[in-house]
Amino acid sequence: MVDNNIVEAVNKLLEDSKSRNFEESVDLAINLKNLDLSQPKNRIDEEIILPHGLGKERKVAVFAKGDVALKAKNSGADYIFSEEDINELATDKSRARALANECSFFIAEAQYMPMIGKALGTVLGPRGKMPTPLTGDKDIISMINSLKNSIRVRSKDKQTFHVSVGIRNLDPNKVAENVETVLYRIENALEKGKHNLKSVYITTTMGSSVRVV
Repeated sequence: MVDNNIVEAVNKLLEDSKSRNFEESVDLAINLKNLDLSQPKNRIDEEIILPHGLGKERKVAVFAKGDVALKAKNSGADYIFSEEDINELATDKSRARALANECSFFIAEAQYMPMIGKALGTVLGPRGKMPTPLTGDKDIISMINSLKNSIRVRSKDKQTFHVSVGIRNLDPNKVAENVETVLYRIENALEKGKHNLKSVYITTTMGSSVRVV
């Protein structure tokens, strides 16, 4: 069962929020305390699979060849890139930046990781979108399915950061489950757990906010 405080906060937010003529995002505003975020070890950097996804399309690009590339295409990958494509992207930074902004996640066969790091590291790295390596023990089909329901949570060096947990039209109970999943992972990633959380608010893009923690 989802925590009642989370359920009540989500329901209050969605009841008070007016319906808009565009797809509003539902986000968490997370405020930390008693942490020195100038130290990378204290920062949040988590990839979290939401039980109900975000309720909207997430794009995944794959760097692969042969059978892996074919499986990726058949599994719903939005873009498939070869070694030649990596070289072309390296010389067209505008296209590389547009791709980095458009795609939520990247996957690459392990053999391409050094090449991607050298060619696209300056574009993908700062956005927290360096590819997840596809090693022999991983299945490309499962990875794509998981990533399309995943979010990346990064606090960087700020005490306050935001993370999407759904859209305005997603069922409130599903939003609440997504919220609980994110908070659980964040608490477990913090040195002192919930004691490092100053406050957590849930909000819509154009609406008000409701305190959760």
